[in-house]
Amino acid sequence: MSGVLKPGDTIGILGSGQLGRMIALAAARLGLRTHIYCPDSGPAFDVCAQFTIAAYEDEKALAAFADSVQVVSYEFENVPANTAAFLAARKPVRPGPRALAITQDRFTEKSFLNDLGIPTAPFAAVDSVADLEQAVATLGRPSVLKTRRFGYDGKGQTMIREGDDLAHAFNSLGGGACILEGFVAFAREISVIGARGLDGSFAAFDVCENEHANHILSRTIVPAHAHPAIQTAAIAMAGKIAAALDYVGVITVEMFLVEEAHGAERLVVNEIAPRVHNSGHWTLDGAVTSQFEQHVRAICGWQLGSPARHGAIEMHNLIGAEADDWAALLAQTGVALHLYGKHEAREGRKMGHWTRVLPEKG
Repeated sequence: MSGVLKPGDTIGILGSGQLGRMIALAAARLGLRTHIYCPDSGPAFDVCAQFTIAAYEDEKALAAFADSVQVVSYEFENVPANTAAFLAARKPVRPGPRALAITQDRFTEKSFLNDLGIPTAPFAAVDSVADLEQAVATLGRPSVLKTRRFGYDGKGQTMIREGDDLAHAFNSLGGGACILEGFVAFAREISVIGARGLDGSFAAFDVCENEHANHILSRTIVPAHAHPAIQTAAIAMAGKIAAALDYVGVITVEMFLVEEAHGAERLVVNEIAPRVHNSGHWTLDGAVTSQFEQHVRAICGWQLGSPARHGAIEMHNLIGAEADDWAALLAQTGVALHLYGKHEAREGRKMGHWTRVLPEKG
């Protein structure tokens, strides 16, 4: 198979955050080198073989970066599409630029999902206050107004409730291209983290259940509280999405689990993340193959590893000053602590996480 790497080769990673750091650590364990490219320094720089600080629009620096690696990947979805296309003309980019382009735009992403027959919240494009008024009349209140691009951890969105001023809501997000989503009364948020190999094989970790605080992931437990049939359906959806994108690498599909009458459940896909994901950090300690090693295996064209769990798992993010409790966490038996090497603990900033693996009940 063409495009298969070997130990000693170099993976190029766009982005220098903690996800890039953990991919680089997984790659090093398998005898691979990493070259991080980012306009700003970050925690991934501490663990890679080489790094470049340059703009994503700097074609001279990008060309040199491409010449130094055998494959390119990315740790976040807001890499400019032109950057991915420029690199893809020189070296394999995995996941491909199409996955990046679709997931960068919420309207495009939801349209793609609906075209596959996968349910999402009802939605409408909003480019003006008049569009918003019409969309609210159709979708009702409450509903959620989001920027089409560049939102994460609750940023770039606002709730539309009864009595809210629509012009103020639209302008508060910058007055640019937005999407209005109908409100989904969900019981739980879950996510599926799976990987698709260069050969088309697909392997998924068990479904995660996620809890948020202030729009930031706070806690993940595995297995999720969901009927087995729903978990099977969720994994099948993720596999269908990955196949439709001709995807290579780890993909995350975030979903709402909606409880119907008489205990029935249904799934609504919220969004796709074309990368390793915060809700999969438990796999570092709780799975045979971590999501980061799985991503490395996939983009290198290697056989995917086993996603099997070691037990029942909980993962907690350390946000801001919570990371100051590192010594107390280290003293707890059974707690695995991961700190990301960030030097400043700002409010809302992910500084690390800890994981506990317990024996499976029953």
